[in-house]
Amino acid sequence: MPLKTKLTEALGIEYPIIQGGMHYVGYAEMAAAVSNAGGLGTITALTQPNAEALRQEIRKCKNLTKKPFAVNLTLLPALAPPDYGSYAKVIIDEGIKVVETAGRNPKKFIKFFKENGCYVIHKCVAIRHALTAQRLGADMISMDGFECGGHPGEDDIGNWVLLAQAARKLKVPFVASGGCANGAQLAAALALGAEGMNMGTRFMATKEAPIHPSIKQALVDGDEKATTLVMRSVRNTERVFKNTAAQKVREIENKTPGDFMAFRHLVRGENYRKSFQETGDTENSVWSCGQSMALIDSVPACEEMIKSIVQDAENIISGRLLKMTRSKL
Repeated sequence: MPLKTKLTEALGIEYPIIQGGMHYVGYAEMAAAVSNAGGLGTITALTQPNAEALRQEIRKCKNLTKKPFAVNLTLLPALAPPDYGSYAKVIIDEGIKVVETAGRNPKKFIKFFKENGCYVIHKCVAIRHALTAQRLGADMISMDGFECGGHPGEDDIGNWVLLAQAARKLKVPFVASGGCANGAQLAAALALGAEGMNMGTRFMATKEAPIHPSIKQALVDGDEKATTLVMRSVRNTERVFKNTAAQKVREIENKTPGDFMAFRHLVRGENYRKSFQETGDTENSVWSCGQSMALIDSVPACEEMIKSIVQDAENIISGRLLKMTRSKL
């Protein structure tokens, strides 16, 4: 029983699985592996140091896959904001047709991408933000529950409520995001009204993920209690791996809440990059991951993992759930 949804039909992909944008993970190799496996791979624009580097990464991905892939552009507060406009222009110049937007004040960029013929998936952590993105013209919403790695917002709403609420209030289709890692969750997401599932942390623990093996092993070894929240005092909450660096950030925030400069040195992106790309040190940087690591017990190839997740979802839908609906003779 192939799973055909509004996501697969709109984007021409085989399976309703998206690899979301991830800092220092969403490179061409990752995106191409997911797309070649039948999902939607995603390059993370701001992982690249500048727009021209993004152009080269997109071209590299085109050489690795002929299937659709997306580019993520996340708009987050920063002391020295990147030139978002130049990244957006490269995305259009390079003919990208699917864009995942996320973060604050997306109006300008949703409008820009829609005017240039893109299919826009906007990631939201609150229904009010999803309704705004819908009004601005987003084609699909990625509803990101509090379980997610990265930035879960400040409302602390989990997917069990968030997805059911989205089904009631949104007119555009949506996918489940945050804490997603297996076929049972895909089946549940579809039952709640979603058109598919976006995964981040689960894709980090795959053979093709371009990060150090020690980081992957930490995800296999971790459980649902192995994350923590930092930057709550500056209202830019991030769910990260619970380690020495993250605990130091929390201690500083407890002593001097709201003072970003007091812990800035601990949350620098360069620390994150070195852990993922060079040292594999899981303790000395603040790096994003979600509670879905509780469901990770292996490091498979992307194709193997995606097919397993989809097959498990199909078996649940056509087996266990179907039996529950049959009348007794």
